[in-house]
Amino acid sequence: MAEFGMVIVGAGEAGARAAVELRTHGWTGPVTLIGEEKRAPYERPPLSKDCLVTEEEPSTVDIINHRKLAQLDVNFLSGSVVTEIDRNNQSLILGDGQQIRYERLLLATGSRPRRLSIEGSDLLSLLYLRTFADAIKIRTQLEPGKHVAVIGGGFIGLEVAASAIKRGCSVTLVEAGTRILTRGVPEEIAYMVEARHSEAGVVFKLGVGIKSIETSDEGHVIALSDGTFVHCDTVIAGIGAIPETSLAAQCGLEIENGIRVSEKLATSDPNIFAAGDCCSFPHPLYGGKRIRLEAWRNAQDQGTHAARSMLDSIESYAAVPWFWSDQYEQNLQVIGLVDCGEKTVIRDLGKNGKLFFHLSTDGRLVAASGIGAASITKDIRIAEILIVKQVKVESSDLENPKVKLKGLLRLQNI
Repeated sequence: MAEFGMVIVGAGEAGARAAVELRTHGWTGPVTLIGEEKRAPYERPPLSKDCLVTEEEPSTVDIINHRKLAQLDVNFLSGSVVTEIDRNNQSLILGDGQQIRYERLLLATGSRPRRLSIEGSDLLSLLYLRTFADAIKIRTQLEPGKHVAVIGGGFIGLEVAASAIKRGCSVTLVEAGTRILTRGVPEEIAYMVEARHSEAGVVFKLGVGIKSIETSDEGHVIALSDGTFVHCDTVIAGIGAIPETSLAAQCGLEIENGIRVSEKLATSDPNIFAAGDCCSFPHPLYGGKRIRLEAWRNAQDQGTHAARSMLDSIESYAAVPWFWSDQYEQNLQVIGLVDCGEKTVIRDLGKNGKLFFHLSTDGRLVAASGIGAASITKDIRIAEILIVKQVKVESSDLENPKVKLKGLLRLQNI
């Protein structure tokens, strides 16, 4: 076995950022990055959008390529699976029997698609989206005139539905909840997104479950709980994700809605850290509430933060959660935790969209959300600063589009 070093399991956003940050932050010892896919680390947001609709041959958008990894002297083991963590000997065992020792270990194992568990689903090759290979498989099914059924009304399901419409497919979206976007998105924004999809031709089946899916040479038939049926050519499921905790559980780390970590992203073993979709952590801006996030920026931010923690930084992770999604020409963004707000103030931007400000009982801004033109990005960024500073803001100022949010920063001497 090689000498002890920093080892990262998972070559997605969090893992790749951590590898870079270890070098940037001055670590000169061995760094090993282990990924199951035989590709350089790549961005996942384009998989449900550009990758499905581009007229050109799709390709990955690298986070960091092989050449740069080599320049940073990162030992990148692609196409490798970790089968066991031996905490007593501080080593990993790979599928090929190779052992790797670690001084500090980062688990950036991400999440995996939640699978449907219904009659017929074990016989049907349902399509799920997680990897570039998944995206290519889905893309081949999005042919003009085809009828696509999307199961799940979250961000992934809606983005895939929009991409299918752009490719000339007809789309039926099935969601067990009574509305789409039930996690962390205000109802009014969800209704606006639903209206835009309906305008584009998406047919919604809301508040219904799936009894079975049958497959024949003619296609698939989805039997719904309300007694109706959906006949389609392709079924794509986007019903959420499950944190990948199998390695952590195997070696006895604490699990709580993901790998349980401290404010410094350390697990119950002081030599093992976790970052990204796979872990739950306490957030200081929300009273230490333990949360788990499946978001691009969180994975990026936690990757860099975990690297510094592995090098004994004492800084707590406190980045404000941020989510975004493109729905046709509309941009949807959420900053902070909407569910922690007790009062919502709406700012109507006319043709540019709407902003929603979510306040605590004492008037502090705890979250903001918006949908509309790209110009809402500036307002969301200002809202982020107000959230971090825990500023109390007058509802009348937030509601009035004539009051510039940037001016509120000056009023607070920020």
